[in-house]
Amino acid sequence: MVKRTTAIKIRKAHRYLGIFLGIQFILWTASGLYFSWTDIDEIHGDHFRNMDYEPTAFDGLIGFSEVDFPVKISSLSLKEIAGKPHYWINNEYLVDAKTGNLKAGVSEEEALAVAKRQMSSELKVKGVEIIDETDKHHEYREKKLPAYVISYDSPENIKAYVSVADGSFQTVRHRDWRWFDFLWMTHTMDYEGRDDFNTTVLRAFSLLGLITVLSGFLLWFTSSPTMRKVVKRKK
Repeated sequence: MVKRTTAIKIRKAHRYLGIFLGIQFILWTASGLYFSWTDIDEIHGDHFRNMDYEPTAFDGLIGFSEVDFPVKISSLSLKEIAGKPHYWINNEYLVDAKTGNLKAGVSEEEALAVAKRQMSSELKVKGVEIIDETDKHHEYREKKLPAYVISYDSPENIKAYVSVADGSFQTVRHRDWRWFDFLWMTHTMDYEGRDDFNTTVLRAFSLLGLITVLSGFLLWFTSSPTMRKVVKRKK
């Protein structure tokens, strides 16, 4: 068995590591419990969406040769905006698919029409605004900007986001998602951007957590009467 002074040092190291890491262990456990007890579809806001939505089929669209377009086409998709067909070309240009005219983004009325088809008909719009920038902690981070923010009259503080450039419905955010996002930040320990799972802080705390557990096992080994008896018998 180890000397008494060594056992005391191990005990002190384990105690102070436990105090230092304890808060983060609580956050890891609490966030893990929240993740495991919540329905991820509800976190995504599916219960606020119109899950029966289907894109409209169009006919009478003009050919690409008829499109008044300044550059060669490298990518193209067909989008419905307020019941009308549009080509989204090269992830930059919005073109009316029946007239060939370039369109400089979507209006507030068109954004509301897009959201109306995507969101539950029971929701009532409370307000609309445009955002041009977001920081790393914003709920709409790393998505298309500028965007319309459509707020709904609801205790869940529901917000839908529609891209100004191409009128695409981006995402929906609500109270439970925001709790999830906050706890995700404490879980990943990415306090700058929330989504990085390879932070130095997380690696350091994970390593210290492993050392704390191992020191606990070592402490049990050095202080256990049973282990002392086993060692004495072998001697």
